[in-house]
Amino acid sequence: MPLNPSSFLLSSSLRRSLLASVVVRKVSPTAAAALSPMASASTVAAENGAAKPTERQPVQVAKRLEKFKTTIFTQMSMLAIKHGAINLGQGFPNFDGPDFVKEAAIQAINAGKNQYARGYGVPELNSAIAERFLKDSGLQVDPEKEVTVTSGCTEAIAATILGLINPGDEVILFAPFYDSYEATLSMAGANVKAITLRPPDFSVPLEELKAAVSKNTRAIMINTPHNPTGKMFTREELEFIAALCKDNDVLLFADEVYDKLAFEADHISMASIPGMYERTVTMNSLGKTFSLTGWKIGWAIAPPHLTWGVRQAHSFLTFATCTPMQAAAAAALRAPDSYYEELKRDYGAKKALLVNGLEDAGFIVYPSSGTYFIMVDHTPFGFDNDIEFCEYLIREVGVVAIPPSVFYLNPEDGKNLVRFTFCKDDETLRAAVERMKTKLKKK
Repeated sequence: MPLNPSSFLLSSSLRRSLLASVVVRKVSPTAAAALSPMASASTVAAENGAAKPTERQPVQVAKRLEKFKTTIFTQMSMLAIKHGAINLGQGFPNFDGPDFVKEAAIQAINAGKNQYARGYGVPELNSAIAERFLKDSGLQVDPEKEVTVTSGCTEAIAATILGLINPGDEVILFAPFYDSYEATLSMAGANVKAITLRPPDFSVPLEELKAAVSKNTRAIMINTPHNPTGKMFTREELEFIAALCKDNDVLLFADEVYDKLAFEADHISMASIPGMYERTVTMNSLGKTFSLTGWKIGWAIAPPHLTWGVRQAHSFLTFATCTPMQAAAAAALRAPDSYYEELKRDYGAKKALLVNGLEDAGFIVYPSSGTYFIMVDHTPFGFDNDIEFCEYLIREVGVVAIPPSVFYLNPEDGKNLVRFTFCKDDETLRAAVERMKTKLKKK
């Protein structure tokens, strides 16, 4: 399917609002000289008539990336600041991670662990990842040959795609999808196919998926629990996808960053499905589970023949990941089971708070079995599409949500939907709910 250039475009009023949020300050030639010698020289030359000021040049970007604008997360966060809106859009917590993990990072820094780490991860973290994976999936992996530490899961995704996908290869995604997938596949020169998951339960259309697999299909990429819908892939769906991969010699890339935020059922790792480990790259990270998204510690687990490609790409993307944070990540992954139980319990309460509030405000709320996201239908409020509604929500109500049409190859598939996150403290969630209940009116 050709990529739709409009999928990342915002409405004209939203674009104007974003541009208006950038403050341009005029400075005198004297001030410019003090601030920048280069600016001073060009300014003086222009004033003397020797040259004209440089005209604004059009932005330059490679064709493979020209359809991708500033990410929707950045745009919405900018608007949240501009309008003083409560940000339930971007999925980062507004509370801090656990003290024992932060203390481990401080100890590592003070112990002098501040130089380049081994490219594929410090031994203690690789071992901790392997231990955690054994507990979670029942699979024993070699930490030295099958675990690669990356700078966040986003880099694990990039290393996997750039290391294992060739130009012209076909990769199947499930829409809506995390925007990094499509952008990175574009950089790899891949052809993207998308299977749309539709409300209310966002189940996989199995026969449609089967028909989409062709002789050119190199990989299928899944995200479970699924951002942005909150869906968890069922065992039946995973086994069906596994059979397709095995029958057609297709790889499977599994983004499992929300595996510890599974509320309605236990998370099933795709690599644990019989016959799938040998063709699966499992990607995960520290940030979501430990509320430390700024640390950017991720990893990819794969058999040696796939790890080779992942590591080759990783070597020329970031080479290595922050050394002291890796030491702290090892301590985090060895946390007792009680930590994960408390995490799930706390997020379960936040989810209930937001779900009840959204229903009271008049949204049609779809089930969310995992992640910290909730997908809703905004059409009771009478707006034509998700972008118009989200503009109104920020400007008039003071709450930020994400318009998910940007996560589809065909934006029309997502125009009735809006994504909210509940990874915020209870006070923030209550304040946002109160604003929506008070100011939103059905049409």
